[in-house]
Amino acid sequence: MEDFAGHDRPTRPSGAGQPRDYREFWPLYVGQHAAPLTRLLHMAGTILGVAALLAALAIGSWWFVLAAPVVSYGLAWSAHFFVERNRPATFAHPLWSLRADFEMCARMLSGRMHREVARVRSAGPPR
Repeated sequence: MEDFAGHDRPTRPSGAGQPRDYREFWPLYVGQHAAPLTRLLHMAGTILGVAALLAALAIGSWWFVLAAPVVSYGLAWSAHFFVERNRPATFAHPLWSLRADFEMCARMLSGRMHREVARVRSAGPPR
């Protein structure tokens, strides 16, 4: 059973360096999103952000374009600061983080994300 607050998540050892590619980034991302509530807030933010962009196209209002990142990042970052108590991966790797957000959402919608968190946890901290 996962810790709802995600306090038993893998962390990157100090001095381990930065990931060199997305394959190395993904386990770090999963570790920073160990709590189910964090993942749920990220998925809600991602879906609402995409919906705001689609609404901007459909309605032609730029306000929705401005609202998209505010809603999306607002939900995601609140999860990092108040649930995980860590720093969002967006700061260091914005494009990989965006890709990982969509991958995480896809895995959540298909029911595979819990298994991925367990796999990353069992592999231990990244080297």
